Amino acid sequence: MRDIRNHHRTAGRRVAFTAAASAIALTQALPAMAQSAPADDEVRADQIVVTGTRVVRDGFQSPTPLTVLTQEDIQNQSPTNNIADFVNQVPALAGSTRPSNSRLAISSGLAGINTMNLRNLGEVRTLVLLDGRRSVGSTITGLVDINTFPQSLVKSVEIVTGGASAAYGSDAVAGVINYVLDKEYEGLKLEADSGITDEGDGFNYSFSGAAGLAFADGRARVLLAAEYSHRDGIFQVDREWNQLGFRTIANPNYTPTNGEPASLVVHGAGTWNTLPGGVIRSQVGGGSSLRGVYFDQGGVAKQYQFGSLTDGSQTVGGDWELNDQSRRIGLDATDDRRGVFGRVSYEFADWLTLFAQASYNWNRTLFNSGPQAATFTLTADNAYLQQALTPAQLAGVTSVTLGTSAADLPYRKNNSTREVQRYTIGAGGEFEMFGNRAIWDGYFQYGQTDAHEQIRDIMNNTRMAQATDAVFAPAGNALGVPAGTIVCRSSLTNPTNGCIPLNRLGIGVGNPAAIDWVLGDPYRDQKFKQTVAGLNLSMTPFATWAGDVSVAIGAEYRKEEVSGFVPTEFQSGWSVGNYRPTFGSYNVKEAYLETVVPLGLGAEFNGAVRATDYSTSGYVTTWKTGLTWQPIDDIRLRGTLSRDIRAPNLNELYQSGTSRTNTFTTNAALVGPTYAGRNYQEITTGNLNLDPEKADTLSVGAILRPRFVPGLSFSVDYFRINVKDAIAQFFADSIAQRCFEGRQDFCAAIVPDPSGVRDFLVSASPFNFAKVKVRGIDYEASYRLPIGESGNLFLRGTATNYLENLVDNGVSTPVDTVGQNSGQTSGTPNWIFRTSATFDTPDYSVSVVGRGVSSGKYNNTFIVCTSGCPTSTAAAPTINRNHINGTFYTDLNFTAKLGIGKADGQFFVNITNLFDKDPILLPETGLSANSTFSDLLGRSFRVGVRFKTR
Repeated sequence: MRDIRNHHRTAGRRVAFTAAASAIALTQALPAMAQSAPADDEVRADQIVVTGTRVVRDGFQSPTPLTVLTQEDIQNQSPTNNIADFVNQVPALAGSTRPSNSRLAISSGLAGINTMNLRNLGEVRTLVLLDGRRSVGSTITGLVDINTFPQSLVKSVEIVTGGASAAYGSDAVAGVINYVLDKEYEGLKLEADSGITDEGDGFNYSFSGAAGLAFADGRARVLLAAEYSHRDGIFQVDREWNQLGFRTIANPNYTPTNGEPASLVVHGAGTWNTLPGGVIRSQVGGGSSLRGVYFDQGGVAKQYQFGSLTDGSQTVGGDWELNDQSRRIGLDATDDRRGVFGRVSYEFADWLTLFAQASYNWNRTLFNSGPQAATFTLTADNAYLQQALTPAQLAGVTSVTLGTSAADLPYRKNNSTREVQRYTIGAGGEFEMFGNRAIWDGYFQYGQTDAHEQIRDIMNNTRMAQATDAVFAPAGNALGVPAGTIVCRSSLTNPTNGCIPLNRLGIGVGNPAAIDWVLGDPYRDQKFKQTVAGLNLSMTPFATWAGDVSVAIGAEYRKEEVSGFVPTEFQSGWSVGNYRPTFGSYNVKEAYLETVVPLGLGAEFNGAVRATDYSTSGYVTTWKTGLTWQPIDDIRLRGTLSRDIRAPNLNELYQSGTSRTNTFTTNAALVGPTYAGRNYQEITTGNLNLDPEKADTLSVGAILRPRFVPGLSFSVDYFRINVKDAIAQFFADSIAQRCFEGRQDFCAAIVPDPSGVRDFLVSASPFNFAKVKVRGIDYEASYRLPIGESGNLFLRGTATNYLENLVDNGVSTPVDTVGQNSGQTSGTPNWIFRTSATFDTPDYSVSVVGRGVSSGKYNNTFIVCTSGCPTSTAAAPTINRNHINGTFYTDLNFTAKLGIGKADGQFFVNITNLFDKDPILLPETGLSANSTFSDLLGRSFRVGVRFKTR
């Protein structure tokens, strides 16, 4: 029998709490760990390696905006033991995929991963690096899962908010996020922590350790690290904020001319046509109405009490609370991570250091993807229907259609596992060239991800239909069972088909054996391989009257591959999933040149160009021009203009194909008489004719560091990104519409079905046709103030004012989604902000963080009115309310610094969402909250210890 209960980790909780308590006891007497101050918003003057540029130059400050998150920031302010949760609080990031918002990504392979999404331009347009080098993707779209990084060794996270394709190649359209490792760490450090929510769920713990050794006068180094973490999933929603019945319903009184809005936002509403034990939506035949008859515990038939307003699926008042789809869903995933990392290096001379490093990371997630909601039809001779209803009720009825959330069936689950390996060998050093220092490095890297994309308890469409169609066996039947026995109708003609009848009318009535028979666990195995080689040289070949001219040159080679396996029985016939294996590869050869030229009078020019040749899409050139000007010490102006690209990924090129059957719209004015009303089979496959997306990025800003206010720094940067030839996908009706308008490339996607089964075959492959425009303004401010003899106060604030996020596909009316607070892909808040205040002393530190988003709209196309409304249209629908609240959360951290001998220690306490604020509520079914821009778990606590030798 399938286990439909939640998964608990009680034994793990006892072990983790015991370990954490022991670690706390061991460190009570450890000496104070020196805690360096949070970094300024600008890069320090002596920092020579800067993400976003290939030039290595003392004191160089790139014209591209850069935000640096230090190790102290991460330790003091991270809300969880997963670094991705902290980085995703940066306002420049918006709409990232996380385990909490990917529960419905059942067929895409995205469920459970942690990604980065700069500017809400799409994760595929943000380049994520590990120590300045690419990492193998965890999905077929190339997205890098931050869960696979050695988090215990991360020294800083550097975020470049501007196009950087000239420096790094494809994907750096919105920017670059570089996780920098502490490769020269010496000593031993250990950390253990554990946490839980205020509701007593979401228990989590982690352990990590790192050891670094230098010998041979510091020329030889060995570095090892390991980590393990676990988080309990939350698979049932019992939070009060999700039980308010906050919904949008169709106004049953609306007519195009009566001036009422077409939709109403209401409270105390629920879905009536999908109930735990099933509810009759409609019937064919019969004199009395069965609409609203639902089946309760033990299959008892009851009449649903409709409320004051009812549309085709929802009602306000009445029995609105019977629907369980707002309860039987998940808030967070069970997450297990473990990883090891090793690095060795030896400096043979100043000009030659050899290194090798390897890492292995394993990650498994389990998440509730929601109940098995379904619509099904029973004929009047169905045995269970006849048992549940009286002959009088069924008189004249030939069939009934029902909706169910299937309380007897376990919820659907995502249960994916990813194993990521990375191996790198390289060399580098510095030497004299042209009388100046030159720095070189070269490396070869191989990465591999083995992804087991598993979904569990998924309905097999054929078996469910057969098990549902249950009848009373007639006398003398082929099964040899007594007359009147309930059997599958299909078994009467095919006695060996193994069908077990399933009663779907009620709660607690389903046969466990039948449930096992109709459900399965489809999966797909995919292997992603990445091979990269690079050679870089940074030098200062000459000087002008204004100063040294620096040049960086380099070349790179990269190959991306995908292969897969899906058992034949899992490739079709399931309610979700229907995986297909994908095979394909491409390679890219690149060379770049970058220079920094002082212009005098405090001005400096930074320019770069990259030549790129893809095996699939051919040659493309990217470039960047940038200028900084510091007329006085207090002010520095900066600006960049760049051409960036995103090449089509493995999925867009080679996806193996999914299909659906439907009929073109009957509106001949849209699709023409050739296609109107005709049926088709739509097949989605990769498109090898795709070209790279091209983006033009402008960034202009200023940094103010007034000498009359020591410790104060303020910056403001305007950005604009225009993407053309963006890769997107049209579906059948839109393809036919574009063909009718004369676009022959779309006409080529529709061909007659050679089998004659349907009228047409439609290829819904991705094309280069969309345009995307994103604009906004970034603000950063920091202030450092000494207090007393040894205390320091650090204040920091970051905010992004998003001005525009417009997608134009050439068919639909473009809609600016900025200010639309309805979810991950639906829009971006006008403002995303984060502030922090840290008071640091040799004995302790206290940090307070405030973060949130501005209020906005549910949908930017809605016209708000309560009377005198215009006629509602698809492009301009009318509604009575369109406001969505913003949110503001407060987090608190306290760290006590302890020490003994040559060791430093810390005991820390984090409280996230200190005042237990609710998430951003949305008038929707299911999870009525914005899971991307708000906190779903409520107040949560985390305690832990750190130990570090000096």
